[in-house]
Amino acid sequence: VQLQASGGGSVQAGGSLRLTCAASGRTFSDYAVGWFRQTPGKEREFVATGSRKGRNTYYADSVKGRFTISRDSAKNTVFLQMNSLKPEDTAVYYCAARWAPQGNVYFTQEESYNHWGRGTQVTVSS
Repeated sequence: VQLQASGGGSVQAGGSLRLTCAASGRTFSDYAVGWFRQTPGKEREFVATGSRKGRNTYYADSVKGRFTISRDSAKNTVFLQMNSLKPEDTAVYYCAARWAPQGNVYFTQEESYNHWGRGTQVTVSS
């Protein structure tokens, strides 16, 4: 499966953005998905994840209550709705996927994923 992330941009603190991760190549509904972010000089960090068909989700403490991961299986697309953005949310955001057809598992470690999209830049100004 190939992934393409989009929707990044520049916003002021308190604003919102919705990132989109479009998948192609295979039916996406049996994939667990994740969003990660990275700033220069730092390791990539986990942001949010969802199990196949979006039944279970999990968030990093830093974004809990502000970000929401969701998916439109009919369109092979995953979203990350980001509200109440803060300057510390500034980063390049990446979507990732891993085939997980059994149960409703999700993954918070980047090494668990074997499909990655190119990043999209999010910049939040104060």
